Amino acid sequence: MTQKITTSLTVNGRRVSVTALADTPLLWVIREHLKLTGTKFGCGVGQCGACTVHLDGKPTQSCLYPLKDVAGRSVTTIEGLSADSSHPLQKAWIAEQVPQCGYCQSGQIMRAAGLLRETPRPTREQIVEYMSPNICRCGTYVRIVRAIERALRQA
Repeated sequence: MTQKITTSLTVNGRRVSVTALADTPLLWVIREHLKLTGTKFGCGVGQCGACTVHLDGKPTQSCLYPLKDVAGRSVTTIEGLSADSSHPLQKAWIAEQVPQCGYCQSGQIMRAAGLLRETPRPTREQIVEYMSPNICRCGTYVRIVRAIERALRQA
C-alpha cells in the first residue's frame, strides 16, 4: 500500500507543495491537485502523448511519472508555455487550423516546443520523427508539421 507524501516541485515557474499518494501519476497531480486542466489524459500508459509536459525541460508523458519521482523537479505545462497563448507554436497552430477535436493538442504543442528547444532548425524529417510518439486520432499530422514549420519561419 502506497503512503501519502508531501512533495515540493516547481510547476510553470512556481514552487508548489503537493500531498498525495506517492504513486499518484504526475498527470493527476497537475490536473486534480493543481487544477491545471490543459494537460489531457489519453491512454494512461504512455502510448499516445496527450499528457505530454516538460519535465526538467524535456517532453515527458506525465501519466508515467509518479509523484515520488518528481520531487524537486521542474514541470512546465501548456499553461506555462505562455500566459496569453502568444507562443509562436500556439499562434502557428491557430493559423494552420491544426485542431480538429483538439484533445491531443496541448501534448502535441508541448512536444513541438521540446523539439524546437533541442533542435532550433529541424528538417521536415526531423519534425516527423520527433513528433511520432504523439498520436492524433483526427489525423492532422500534415497540419502539425506545417504549424511547426510556420513557427520556425516566424521565430
